[in-house]
Amino acid sequence: MNALANKTSKKSAKIAKKAPAKRVAAKAAERPSRIVDANSASRLMDQRIRELGGWRGEILARMRTLILQAAPDIVEECKWIKPTNPFGVPVWSHAGIVCTGEAYAKVVKLTFARGATIPDPSRLFNSSLEGKTRRAIDIHEGEKVNARAFKALVKAAVAQNDLSAKKR
Repeated sequence: MNALANKTSKKSAKIAKKAPAKRVAAKAAERPSRIVDANSASRLMDQRIRELGGWRGEILARMRTLILQAAPDIVEECKWIKPTNPFGVPVWSHAGIVCTGEAYAKVVKLTFARGATIPDPSRLFNSSLEGKTRRAIDIHEGEKVNARAFKALVKAAVAQNDLSAKKR
């Protein structure tokens, strides 16, 4: 066996020892499940917005309204729920994730899962521009987002997800 193959097999053996199948399954079972019930997810989003309050809550609520206006059949979900984040991350899906909405201390970030493939003539995307797949919009306190342009982005993201789903 050559040196490279020997090195690779040793590395594989180390990985296998670190994460045996039973331990991986046990870890997965410990993780809280994501919310799949639409009513529960919507209630969690409502709670998250109330908890945030202030300008971040207002922005997240406004962007949520615009998303629902742009794509009335979009599904609201809360994913990645943890003890440190009991509300999870607000996610809007339609044949896959359209975008997520996260609130940080100085910014509300809307990340479009396939943003790199979506036309953005109004140049709303201002974050994660170097990525090959995602694009994001960072909204700071006092900033306004062009509602018409944002709705067009949401519609384009939904269309992109539909197109990708048809190819599968």
